[in-house]
Amino acid sequence: MFKFKITKKPKGSLARNGILQTPHGAIKTPVFMPVGTKATVKTLSKDELEGLGAQIILGNTYHLYLRPGEKLIKKMGGLHKWMNWDRPLLTDSGGFQVFSLTANKKYHANKEIKASVKIDENGVEFKSHLDGSKHYFTPEKAIQIQHDLGADIIMAFDECAPAHSTKKYFEQAMQRTHEWLKRCKKEHEKLINKTGAQIALFGIVQGGLYKNLREESAKFVNSMDLPGNAIGGLSVGESKKEMLKMLEATIPHLSEKKPRYLMGVGTPEDLLECVDRGVDMFDCVLPTRIARHGSFWTEKGSHTIKNEKFKKDESPLQKNCECETCKTHSRSYIRHLFVENEILGLRLITIHNLHFLLNFMKEIREHIKNDTFSQFKKEFKKKNPKKHNL
Repeated sequence: MFKFKITKKPKGSLARNGILQTPHGAIKTPVFMPVGTKATVKTLSKDELEGLGAQIILGNTYHLYLRPGEKLIKKMGGLHKWMNWDRPLLTDSGGFQVFSLTANKKYHANKEIKASVKIDENGVEFKSHLDGSKHYFTPEKAIQIQHDLGADIIMAFDECAPAHSTKKYFEQAMQRTHEWLKRCKKEHEKLINKTGAQIALFGIVQGGLYKNLREESAKFVNSMDLPGNAIGGLSVGESKKEMLKMLEATIPHLSEKKPRYLMGVGTPEDLLECVDRGVDMFDCVLPTRIARHGSFWTEKGSHTIKNEKFKKDESPLQKNCECETCKTHSRSYIRHLFVENEILGLRLITIHNLHFLLNFMKEIREHIKNDTFSQFKKEFKKKNPKKHNL
């Protein structure tokens, strides 16, 4: 059920168009995947997501495990049925959240919870960011949870080391990630043989900002011969130059015949640069997160709707945009909604931002098909080179 076919490679670039077949439909790549952390893309309905052209969305293992629990979701028929989403789904392993959300102090019911993470070779003990309760994830546990959720694509459990880590620790975390990947694959195959589930497991490359570690990790993950390969531990605070350098060290060691998934990347510039370097799949909370703060994208960069200059602006968020927001409402009205803390304002900008990014990816696929991708990238960056990053 999982087949990846490259349909076009343009001249002068590592970019490529492809089709990834899954049990819930085909995905045209390069693709951006909206994030539905808690089994919903915030403020949007299933029909709206489909109308925007979302081919695949994400669910978050860590959050869904804590609440409502994977067993309840399994009892409800799995994530697809529970959400009423009949297109492809991907779940992450929960590893990033375990190491990021629970490593800091969090607050719950006016009570400070000092969260902590204890890592050993078998797995990770952590405290819930919700109530401070203790939990323990092993690679096997992460795979079991994801099988219960029932996504089309699931991710191996990895250690995403903090950006300020030493090279020695990055190497230790990478080796641990590799050992955990072996165990993830073994548990995944056991469950597949037992249940007959049609689920694809992707491994994750780590290694921090060290070229030799990235190369070593990419070679190892690729050797596991899984349906797809992911690249983690980037876009976590490093510079864009560093991110692209690590990507260039990684990509040559990942099979051309399998989809390459760069986790957590989602600005227009980053998508262009990373597609150019051979990446096929992306996800990021950015378009929905910035929408909730009143920021929106246009071809000329990012803007904040709360600015006074939009108070009497009768134009849409973006001229000639075909999204429902731009066809029906002005900047002036949307600004008013944000000033008054009306939920509709969040929805309208969320719709626009996702339309902008999903349509942007559609344009990228068209330009790859027509051998005009390099020119498209050059012209897009020339318009306003640094104003899409927030």
